[in-house]
Amino acid sequence: MYVERHVNIAELLARKSHFLLGPRQTGKTSLIRHQLPGARVYDLLDSATFLSLSRTPGRLAEELRGDEEIVVIDEVQRLPELLNEVHRLIETRGVRFLLTGSSARRLRGGGVNLLGGRARVKYLHPLSAGELAQHFDLDRAMERGLLASIYFSDDPAADLDAYAGTYLQQEIIAEGATRNAPAFSRFLRVAALCNATVVNFTNVANDAQVARTTVYEYFEILRDTLIVSELPAWKRSRRRKPIVSSKYYFFDTGVTCALQGRRTLPRGTPEYGFALETWVHHELCSYRDYVRDWEMSYWRSTSGFEVDFLLGDHTALEIKATENVTANDLKGLRALRQEKVCKRFVCVSLDPRVRKVDGIDVWPVAHFVSALWEGEL
Repeated sequence: MYVERHVNIAELLARKSHFLLGPRQTGKTSLIRHQLPGARVYDLLDSATFLSLSRTPGRLAEELRGDEEIVVIDEVQRLPELLNEVHRLIETRGVRFLLTGSSARRLRGGGVNLLGGRARVKYLHPLSAGELAQHFDLDRAMERGLLASIYFSDDPAADLDAYAGTYLQQEIIAEGATRNAPAFSRFLRVAALCNATVVNFTNVANDAQVARTTVYEYFEILRDTLIVSELPAWKRSRRRKPIVSSKYYFFDTGVTCALQGRRTLPRGTPEYGFALETWVHHELCSYRDYVRDWEMSYWRSTSGFEVDFLLGDHTALEIKATENVTANDLKGLRALRQEKVCKRFVCVSLDPRVRKVDGIDVWPVAHFVSALWEGEL
């Protein structure tokens, strides 16, 4: 089934060319087919197309008809040299390009023409609860993740294993990011176990049996291939000294579970709590990139108080995988409230009803989803 996305690429391209970046299977190709049915598409995963354009980039100009205004180049990171021809066609013929990719690594390499501001960047995430609407099921999303082909799959375990093995390991290695497949595979599992935490790079290096400098390099690969995103620490705390290290989140809960070697994710376990936090992070990032740009961070004091997400200076969110939030679960939010920065304090939980505890809003997951996507945050 096709799920309507919150990204309107036809509307974006009416104004300017765009890069559309997102991990594999987030739905870039389906989005193009659905929203740009008549556009000319060059798929660089197709060997014949890749070889033809790599030999003669000028074929782009030769094949375009005079009335064609929109051109799509899929997986453009496979042939970054093509961007010189794209640049020329934007300037001389006013063509608007949609340039999709699952990695920003090669596009950021030395000497690559990034079009000098002639194309904006848009990110596509896995499906959001706001897009799925009545088809969204929290526990299903926790275990399967929100890649459409896996969320609706009749064999999600096999599909997740294939994604985690074939794509994340083989294709990243094939891209030339690393040549040491065994070391990267060990690292990937250890990194997944560190999901939604402040990463101790020395411990990761020891567990993955690689050098500490290699761990930094491997995390950079995961960021560039859009598999991991970094959540910076909020550092403006005045009353309590803050921790300044970032936290890292994988882009999808199902992929994370597969990399960790988990088949199930029972409620009541610490792993379910991390997955719930990861899913909330995904929803917040999706809303930020599709609807409203906001600064995101987290706060943790050296004395142990923590709040999972700060949205600019207006909202603080704490995530609790419990059906009965108590005052003890809100210690971090109460401590942050003393800083007198945020205007709203919310705990997102498995609690069945909306309520208020010590002046702090307690929201069930369903209420959080509606409040977020209806613009109430």
